[in-house]
This record gives sequence, structure tokens and C-alpha cells, in this order.
Amino acid sequence: MSGIAESRAALAHPMIAVPTHDELVEQLFVRDLKLFIGQTLEPAQQKIAAQIVPTIAGSGSNSPVDDLRHRMQSFESFTTWLSLKRESQRQLWAAVEDCVERQADQLEALAAVDAPKGTLTLDPDFVAPDYITRGDIHLMPGGNAHDDGSVLQGAVMDRGGAVYMLGRNGGMLNDLRGHTAMAHLLTVAPDINPGRILDMGCGIGTSTVPAAACFPEAEVHGIDVGASMLRYAHARAEHLGAAVHFSQQSAERTTFPDASFDVVYSCVVLHETSPEAAINILAESRRLLRPGGIAVHLEVPLLHTLGDIWQELSSELEAQFNNEPNWRGALTADYGQLMRAAGFTDIRTGYQATAFNGRTAPRKFGDTSDGVFRSWFVASGRA
Repeated sequence: MSGIAESRAALAHPMIAVPTHDELVEQLFVRDLKLFIGQTLEPAQQKIAAQIVPTIAGSGSNSPVDDLRHRMQSFESFTTWLSLKRESQRQLWAAVEDCVERQADQLEALAAVDAPKGTLTLDPDFVAPDYITRGDIHLMPGGNAHDDGSVLQGAVMDRGGAVYMLGRNGGMLNDLRGHTAMAHLLTVAPDINPGRILDMGCGIGTSTVPAAACFPEAEVHGIDVGASMLRYAHARAEHLGAAVHFSQQSAERTTFPDASFDVVYSCVVLHETSPEAAINILAESRRLLRPGGIAVHLEVPLLHTLGDIWQELSSELEAQFNNEPNWRGALTADYGQLMRAAGFTDIRTGYQATAFNGRTAPRKFGDTSDGVFRSWFVASGRA
């Protein structure tokens, strides 16, 4: 963890579950195990693949990715790496769930906020899309839409997210992606003063509160499919002093009227949907914008072109072993074309430097990625 990330990790809020000494040790062990798997074991597998790929490429194979996977499976180190990759994720959630469940009563009490600044609207008849419910995304037990009437699933997501992102997404605040989206907005429109802002697929509100912080006069909304996520998001935002209006809706088709927002954005949502849903979400973000309004869609900075067999295999493995339903599709999509098809103009696609504060961060945006956690892919456009 970098020095900046360590200092950010000290920042938190009352809703996040606080581990005991032993719980923290367990969570840090899982974090370090994941670092070892990703930074030591995975590069070793890539080196093995690099020796195999030329033989596959020269064979005229019709399924080079499948052939590479078949060849790699003959190496015990490859299957061990995959097993550890999946098991470390299971261990992460198990460790976090124990920590959260121990504090269930305290978290529920904290969620009962007096005189809230924002609002929470849940839909008891809401049915989450099948790409959310068919598998537990990121292997989180119950998934994003699980709801038992409490804030606990949101609490698991919050604490787990800090460990899952290895502390590099804003420590316990988990808010760097939201700030990066705001930094991009201010990069392409430095003088923007939005009246209404919508965060699509807001989860527990870590990407939403930065909008309220950057534009305190704006009316900020966040939508998501998970009721527990939204209960937690509402309480979290209130404790952080942010007035946000949360509602349970699908980003594919919301209840908001046409042209009702100045800014619509999402943060790492598209790769957790489906190719069809991603198209619908882009179209919905266009429908919701007032003339001249701006949409910002931020994704992981791992876009690659077809033809890199190892990268394609890695994408398939990520989708399979971490339950990322649209990982490969989102990472190979032509976002410029998709934005044009949705009706946007002044389209920008590229990499925005990670921002710790969307308002004050350097306005660095271009064609080159600085790497994972240092920059994020962004597609933006005007209505």
C-alpha cells in the first residue's frame, strides 16, 4: 500500500465495521495473500503462457484461447493459482462477514439517523436483473441484491471493498473512483455548475458522496438494485454530511423523466451487467440528460484489443472465477461507437488520472493508462 493510501486508510466514517485485533490480522492476511497471488503467482503464469502462445499462433487454431487454457491446465502451478485466486476471495468475504455480524446491532442503531439531509426510497416489488442475481458478483455471498431488511449486506460490501481493493481505492472511504469521475467532469467542463446529478449503480454510495462533496449546491441522486446497499448508502452519506437521494431502480430504465439531470455518471458498473444492459444504460443516461448535459462512464483501466491470447484468457478466467458477468465484453467494447449510437456528441474516451479529490486533482486525461489504481478508463459525452 502506498504512503498516500496508508494515510487515506486512516479516514473512515461511523458506519464502517471496526475489526478487533484478531479480525484485522485475518483481513490483512487475506489482503497480503491476494497481493502474492496477483503480483507473484500470476506473472509466473503469464511467463509460461508466453512460451506457449507462439506455438498456438502458428498452428492456425480456430480457438486459440481455448487451446491456451487447455495447455496451461497441464501445469500444476496454473491450477493451483486459479484455486488460490478463488479461495482467497471466499476467505475475504468470510473474514469480513464475521466482523460485520458481530456488530450488527450497533450498525443498525447507527443507521437510524435523526433529521436526515437526504432521502431513501425502496421498492418492495423491485426485481433485480438476472445478470445480478444469477451469480454472486465478486463471490460476495448473496450478491449485490441480497436483502434481509437490514444494512448488513451493505456493511459487508463496504468493509470488504476496502480489503478487496487492497486499500488502494481510498482506504476505508473507498471513494477514489467517484472522485476520479468528478475530476473527469471538471476536466472536460471546468466551469460546470450542475443543478442535478445522478449516480447510476451507486452501490453503497462510495461513488456518490464525492459528487455531493464537489458540488455541494447540486441535488444528488443515487440508484441501485440492492435495498440493503441503499439503506447502508443512505446512512453512510448522512454520517459523512452528504445530502443524497437514494432510490431502488435499474440503471437500464429509471423512473426519472426525460432531460431531468445535468450530469449522469457511473463507476465500474458496466462490466457487472451484460452487453445488452450496457447499451441500455448508455441510452438511459442520454435520455436523462438536459441539452448540453454530460454523461461520464468510468470503468477499469484494462481495455485491450482482441488478439492478445493471454489477456483474453485472463478475462475469461476473471469472469468465471470472480463472477464478473460482462468482464470480457466491457473490456473489449468500442465505447466511442457505443456512445455515438446512444446519441452523444463531443465524445471523449481515454484514461483519467486517479483523483483523491475531484475538485482539486490535476486534470490529467489522455490516451495512455498509468496502470491499475493510477488511472481509470472513462467514456464521456454531451447530450
